[in-house]
Amino acid sequence: MTHGNGTEVTEFFLLGFGAQHRFWHVLFIIFLLIYMTSMMGNIGMILLIKADSRLQTPMYFFLQHLAFVDICYTSAITPKMLQTFISENKSISFMGCVMQAWVYGTFGTNDAYLLAVMAVDRYVAICKPLHYLTVMSRTVCIQLVAGSYIIGSINSSVHTGLLFSLSFCKSHTINHFFCDAPPILAISCSNTEINIMLLAVFVGFTLMFTLSVVIFSYIYILAAILKMPSTAGRKKAFSTCASHLTAVTIFYGTLFYMYLQPHSNNSQETMKVASIFCGIVIPMLNPLIYSLRNKEVKEALKVIGKKFF
Repeated sequence: MTHGNGTEVTEFFLLGFGAQHRFWHVLFIIFLLIYMTSMMGNIGMILLIKADSRLQTPMYFFLQHLAFVDICYTSAITPKMLQTFISENKSISFMGCVMQAWVYGTFGTNDAYLLAVMAVDRYVAICKPLHYLTVMSRTVCIQLVAGSYIIGSINSSVHTGLLFSLSFCKSHTINHFFCDAPPILAISCSNTEINIMLLAVFVGFTLMFTLSVVIFSYIYILAAILKMPSTAGRKKAFSTCASHLTAVTIFYGTLFYMYLQPHSNNSQETMKVASIFCGIVIPMLNPLIYSLRNKEVKEALKVIGKKFF
């Protein structure tokens, strides 16, 4: 990246929540607690799945990776945001900014594809139970997870790679609390039409494709549940999907709120609030959702609890 006069840009400044400077210490404590809860919840979920033999199924294999992805993309942005609350130094190096944008974009995309894969897993488990272990074999599960990581990496690499060609002559201050493509493009004096077009295409495709997979999977799941003869069978089938449906609703609801909001003078501040929910709050909620709404996880927690206490 270069400055408008040809000099090299070595750092940016994160504006963060500039208007809320009086509450920085309060916000620091709140977000630190959220981050600690998120880390403990997701790491605990991974360890629990590894420790309990009853959770060695495709569904929990995907959940384990969802927890790992949540750890990665919330850790990409939260520590730096916490630093800006208590430090006068709000700068971030050029390479640090690029890496932050790449990690956040990679694992944010992974999250969407993993939720779609988990929807397909529930479809096979409920609609084709006799073929479940054959269709969702260990090899297939690994390939699906690996595919989500590869797609996420390629998607993010395209956007961050194009940032190297930009020049900046207006400002080096990013109106956000972390480096994300849209606020970086907003301060560039280069022609960013290609960047914006590719961002819209990639994000739009990811959202529409993964959401379509989720919706069609659950249409078939709902149809199969309604055909079940017993009320107990319908209740059990739906309970296995409740946690995933809750996580999907929160995740996609937040993303559509972020990207389908009409542009206004307050759109930047709205994006910051939505980004907090998407990048910091949701990774904390996911392990809580799957532990509180999932019978197998609750039973595994009880067993582990008895062993230690």
